[in-house]
Amino acid sequence: MVKAILFDLDGTLADTDPLHLLAWQEVLKPYGLKVDPAFYRERISGRLNPEIVRDLLGLEGEEAERLIATKEARFRALAQGLRPTPGLPEFLERIREKGLLWGVVTNAPKENARHVLEALGLRPPLLVLAEEVGRGKPDPLPYQLALRRLGVAPEEALAFEDSPSGVRSAVGAGIPTYALLTGHRAKDLLEAGAKGVFRDFREALNLL
Repeated sequence: MVKAILFDLDGTLADTDPLHLLAWQEVLKPYGLKVDPAFYRERISGRLNPEIVRDLLGLEGEEAERLIATKEARFRALAQGLRPTPGLPEFLERIREKGLLWGVVTNAPKENARHVLEALGLRPPLLVLAEEVGRGKPDPLPYQLALRRLGVAPEEALAFEDSPSGVRSAVGAGIPTYALLTGHRAKDLLEAGAKGVFRDFREALNLL
């Protein structure tokens, strides 16, 4: 029996990936890197910022922190007037009607997560930030911590993700996981372990 629903944030509760793509394009252009949608999917999406800049540019320490801060400030400037993924308000209402627990598990930095949630008018009862956990997706630890905090077993939860990295994290914690087709191919999401894929939450309502 399902007792809890866990959501990723970026690309799941709102289609923020186009904004992240634009922000990364702007900050990486001076380094001679051209970030197109395929590059974004393969090298950036679903990863922690320090890993991204270390992998792409070999940067660590203060220079990496400055670049990340610039990128995230640009993202927040772009992320005005966000709209929830279609069907999300109805899906959350179904969660409330059924008395289910729910929360958000994200690799997003704290300031970004709060900015997006506030823009969407959402106050999740549980928010797990990878940067506070110490390990980010695809490591299962963020989802394992969410389960512990909610007091539910993996098989009593459902997770919703949008990236192969996120799917691997939730599946690694033993949670049945579904994926949204906001940025990645169905094939890649299913290969990562998703039980199924949806265009948006309108197609997922029958799960509850």
